[in-house]
Amino acid sequence: MADKILVAWIGRTDLKAGRGDAAVGPGPICQAAQVYSYSSIHLLSDFDPGEAKSFMKWLGGKVSAKIQLHLVKLSSPTNFGEIYQGVVAVLNQLTAANTEVTYHLSPGTPAMQSVWILLAKTTHPARLIQSSPEAGVEETSIPFDISAEFIPQILQQSDRRISEIAQGTPSEDAEFANIVHRSAVMKRVIEQAKRVAIRSIPVLIEGESGTGKELMARAIHRASPRSSKPFVTVNCGAIPPELVESEFFGHKKGSFTGAVADRKGHFENANGGTLFLDELGELPKPIQVKLLRTLQESEVIPVGSSDPRKIDVRVIAATNRTLIDEVSTGNFREDLFYRLAVAIIKLPPLRERAGDVSLLIDKLLEQINRSSSELGQKDKKLSVSAKNFMLQHRWPGNVRELVNTIQRAVIWSDDDSIGLEVMREAILVPPRAESASGVMDRPIDGGVQLEALMSSVARHYLKKALDHTNGNKTRAAELLGLGSYQTLTNWIEKYGVEN
Repeated sequence: MADKILVAWIGRTDLKAGRGDAAVGPGPICQAAQVYSYSSIHLLSDFDPGEAKSFMKWLGGKVSAKIQLHLVKLSSPTNFGEIYQGVVAVLNQLTAANTEVTYHLSPGTPAMQSVWILLAKTTHPARLIQSSPEAGVEETSIPFDISAEFIPQILQQSDRRISEIAQGTPSEDAEFANIVHRSAVMKRVIEQAKRVAIRSIPVLIEGESGTGKELMARAIHRASPRSSKPFVTVNCGAIPPELVESEFFGHKKGSFTGAVADRKGHFENANGGTLFLDELGELPKPIQVKLLRTLQESEVIPVGSSDPRKIDVRVIAATNRTLIDEVSTGNFREDLFYRLAVAIIKLPPLRERAGDVSLLIDKLLEQINRSSSELGQKDKKLSVSAKNFMLQHRWPGNVRELVNTIQRAVIWSDDDSIGLEVMREAILVPPRAESASGVMDRPIDGGVQLEALMSSVARHYLKKALDHTNGNKTRAAELLGLGSYQTLTNWIEKYGVEN
């Protein structure tokens, strides 16, 4: 016959019952222990040890089951991560075969109840019961898809924070201090941005995808006199062409099909503050004309209206293109470019930020560990080989690729330490064939295997020259600037190139 075990947090009602408060009756734990027969009862408590032991002694006089007290120190009775870890530590001691475990939902906080439900439906299956003076003790049946709704909001908040980190989404109050760096190039960029921030002039931020353009824009806004006013973000490439004008300038009721009410546009919503135009190069040509007029006149005319409305908005625009090149090809209006590009900030790609990659790896792993710990997961560390491997990668997706890679490695690693093989799998983008500039731009802070690098370059161009000349060594030697056929042969033998 299976041993029946009851596991529960001690609640305030239980303590009152233990002190003889007739108004609460026997309390949830005692009530359950008297209805069902348990061989042992395991009680978790964050209360004063003296109070918990006093209750344990009182309960021992009411039931025949063996009682064991587990003191769990919590910073708060609603701290999901600490509750989860405390409960799992106790349950891992109860894994003996032929054991039937029951969790009591009623005592404790809602966060404690939610942990019982989560564990009962996932890693530590158990019966669930609840009790009340009116309904008595009853078994609770909660299907998993419904039980997910009982998991506290902190789970969703934690996942949302991890998602924001992975997407590179900056916090609402991002400041220059949030931009992790130590490279000289980023120091110069931030110094430029600080000087621009205190003015109300337009700013154009250029940089590859994933370099942190929105983070920089928010930092400029936070350091400006407009910091207490709205910061409105608009992804110019995500607005359907037929709605662009309405989105920017608003519309009047009935001005077009679907316009069921007056609506303010992004410019009016950002009035007094900052309007961040992300992916500016995606704007259709017709709206570029109207945007130019709005910036020149400091006013908007909603769709369906003839009355202009005055606005006071600072515009910060961002693009992953080189906008002056778009002007030269006719894809972007020259007059709008010069209206927006009063101050231009060029964010360097991660491969040009010497010394920043190692610092970013440590900071991002710390952030991901912090969010994961709320789910009861242990902190992960990077092995030396895994970090060195990361330092040799060129990160074509920049900071966004870096953080996504770390997130995958944390999820896929079974150990506390993330090893080289896990990191190889986590980097989804294979290393690109190195161009000359790629070889020259490799970060030095993690070390460079110079001989291996030079050998790789030599083999690459030897093969390329032989392929180009269909194996004609004399011609290949000329293309490579080598003195003779024999010199080429010596190089081929030295570097083990097949021909």
